[in-house]
Amino acid sequence: MKTANILVVEDEIKLAQFIELELKYEGYEITVANDGLSGLTLARETNPDLILLDWMLPGISGLEICKRLRQTGSKVPIVLLTAKDDISDRVAGLDAGADDYIVKPFSLEELLARVRAHLRRNQDENPNLLEFEDLSLNRSTREVYRGNRLIELTAKEFDLLEYLITHPRQVLTRDQILERVWGYDFMGDSNIIEVYIRYLRLKLEVNGEKRLIQTIRGVGYVLRS
Repeated sequence: MKTANILVVEDEIKLAQFIELELKYEGYEITVANDGLSGLTLARETNPDLILLDWMLPGISGLEICKRLRQTGSKVPIVLLTAKDDISDRVAGLDAGADDYIVKPFSLEELLARVRAHLRRNQDENPNLLEFEDLSLNRSTREVYRGNRLIELTAKEFDLLEYLITHPRQVLTRDQILERVWGYDFMGDSNIIEVYIRYLRLKLEVNGEKRLIQTIRGVGYVLRS
């Protein structure tokens, strides 16, 4: 599974460092910004999976960052971190596009629970993200990851892997694969599937990762560990 990237936008340096350290310990990839403009720029450039966003920031406020991201169509989960605890402040934050609100000072356990919940919800709402073991495939961006490693695939390699990952642990015959990936009227090399399976394995196992595409002799192939 691709490791989630979290953008932390917080101008209190010690708090930002504490959050960064704890989230890294939990296995997340962390990017940090200490002012509003840098935070907005990184949010647009790095496409994070979640943003932890301080309300009061130098330059551009967290509230304004929320509004600008939502105006451009970004659906990234945003959790506001703030000392403001009035009902009117909570309403303002949610109206600006924030998904959640944590009042300072907060416990580490609460922060981690909120992070996990929003990442899980975001994944559930993204039907274009397909995952198996440490392999992830995004249909909308046509990106494939093995762990944190981005794998460059040709269009046909991607189509073949997509077919396999949408049928995990299911043995797919050569005829099924030819029909689905190459089309009914394919008249090319009869060994085309074997060739592309080899291409995929070379790219998926380049760092010695365990084999996920298994051969079922005389039948076809299956994606399983």
